[in-house]
Amino acid sequence: MDCLIYKKNVIYMIIVVNLGIFTGCSQDTPDGLISSDFTNPTKIKSSESNSANSDRNAYFGDLHSHSLLSADAYALGTRATPDEAYVFAKGTDLSHALGFKMKLREPLDFFAVTDHAFFLGAFSAMSKPDHAMFNNSSIKVLREAETRAQRIGMMGALQRLLSPEHENYDKVNDPGILASSWAQIVNSANRHNDPGVFTAFIGYEYTSSPGPRSGNLHRNVIFRGDLVPKVPFSRLDSENPEDLWRWMDSLRSVGIESMAIPHNSNGSDGQMFSLVDFYGNPMDLDYADLRIRNEPLVEVSQLKGTSETHPSLSPRDEWAGFEIMPYIVATNIVGKINGSYIRSAYKDGLRLSETAGFDPFSFGLIASSDSHNASSGGFEDDYWGKVAFLDGLPSHRGSVPILTTIDGLPLHNFQDTTLITFGASGLAGVWAEKNSRESLYDAMRRKETFGTSGTRIRLRFFAGNAMPSIDNGDLISESYKRGVPMGGKLKRESDEKPEFIAWAMRDSRSASLDRLQVIKGWLTNGVAYEQVYDVACSGGEQPDPITHRCPNTISTVNTEDCSFDAEAGEAELKTKWTDPLFKPAERAFYYLRVLEAPICRWSTWDAIRSGSPTVPRIPKTIQERAWSSPIWYEP
Repeated sequence: MDCLIYKKNVIYMIIVVNLGIFTGCSQDTPDGLISSDFTNPTKIKSSESNSANSDRNAYFGDLHSHSLLSADAYALGTRATPDEAYVFAKGTDLSHALGFKMKLREPLDFFAVTDHAFFLGAFSAMSKPDHAMFNNSSIKVLREAETRAQRIGMMGALQRLLSPEHENYDKVNDPGILASSWAQIVNSANRHNDPGVFTAFIGYEYTSSPGPRSGNLHRNVIFRGDLVPKVPFSRLDSENPEDLWRWMDSLRSVGIESMAIPHNSNGSDGQMFSLVDFYGNPMDLDYADLRIRNEPLVEVSQLKGTSETHPSLSPRDEWAGFEIMPYIVATNIVGKINGSYIRSAYKDGLRLSETAGFDPFSFGLIASSDSHNASSGGFEDDYWGKVAFLDGLPSHRGSVPILTTIDGLPLHNFQDTTLITFGASGLAGVWAEKNSRESLYDAMRRKETFGTSGTRIRLRFFAGNAMPSIDNGDLISESYKRGVPMGGKLKRESDEKPEFIAWAMRDSRSASLDRLQVIKGWLTNGVAYEQVYDVACSGGEQPDPITHRCPNTISTVNTEDCSFDAEAGEAELKTKWTDPLFKPAERAFYYLRVLEAPICRWSTWDAIRSGSPTVPRIPKTIQERAWSSPIWYEP
């Protein structure tokens, strides 16, 4: 492994990279892709009671969580099973690796355990007494580690164990363990899937991190139904995501439908939205079709930061610096910005549409957590962290200083850790007719989705000609009839300006709404531009017609005790808007962003509870938010 893994403050990188970045010997995909009976699931009795709603319901979930079957989660101390993860998602408390309880404030509507496919279940299996590796010294240390320091110290031994050159590598990379662990995941999802009440998707994570700097090219693969392959496709089969997509196409040809959802483009070192393919060749129509057919969505926010945009890419967007995690995933190396953020990818997609006739970046948006605690990420005022023993306590994640002395004088010394840039995010929102695998999946396919930073804001976004009045009693059904919802394409029918319906409802457990914003990107003479429009303001205010901004953000938060006025703002914001700079001949995209009034960030809560100062370089407050999938306008 690269010597950089031994640098200061690369604890998380050591665990994740060392456990997951081996190219090793490729594992052949087994013959016989389909198996609908090998799982032999025992299903919970269906309680399918929700009839289809043609105006669609908002459902909230998390499509990115790891149990003890992920090699890194097990090494970090997580011992919760897929069953326990699904029970947690349905509202039951779950024990963290450090012993405290994690519990949602209200159950999720859908959930997916997405364990890493490489070495799936290996550490869990080898830690059982009947396994041939049970008495191996490395496994013994892994099994018996009780402290954070012990878990950090064992990483070198685990690295050697997972190397293809290790004498026991065939016992670690065991096809039998892979198949049985995958069956455990499938069985668990099928047991907990309860149409009409709770949807448990079958899924896993594909974790390609190629190149000398190991840029993140990870994806979660989510299956539509209970028909799945015998084993998942992993980085041990190929580091090239294009091979994953071709594998998914091969499954689709025999009736197995799935999608891949890339995440943490912010930590990809510019690789996620590169303008060349995996081998550096220019993209073409076949590449674009292959990608967007298999990747209709992208994760805009999660525990490892937000990937919407970056201040250097959007200098006129005052909210562009939200929860920026600037490092290549699992390292302390600052990554490349170009090619790492979604809004810029959307603009590149406009250019490619104009010049080459294809757009590989027309993704819808969701968010999820990427928790490695078999949970979600928690909340700003009850943050659980992401990586078990490594960040389960404030002192571990750098939000509380370690008290030292110099010449007898107290000195607050903050631990220099990348973990302080992690956030308590996020949730996937889906507008679907009912809560079932098929209905939710089909909504994700059509990109009628949104992501939130963790709060349950509900937002709707439509565009079309002659859209209804916002006071129309049948606003939603009329909007579906006259226009397209988020994720849709609006084609030029005349030179009239399209009208947009923007509507958001607050999460009653969080702060009130501050403003609605439409983010526009467009192409003029081959150059892509962007503009943020405030379209609805709290307090009955109107956006300035010149600056397109509401008055200053309402803030009542007291950072001394984190109290705030929950009524300072709006419970609902709704408007019909037209683009003042719309030109019929110009390609464009539009998406809705909703901002809450400020509340304390999790790191501020940690500081207050410990009676310590806050981290100087980290904001004390955040504005929770939600993002819709775009609507694309095609001339």
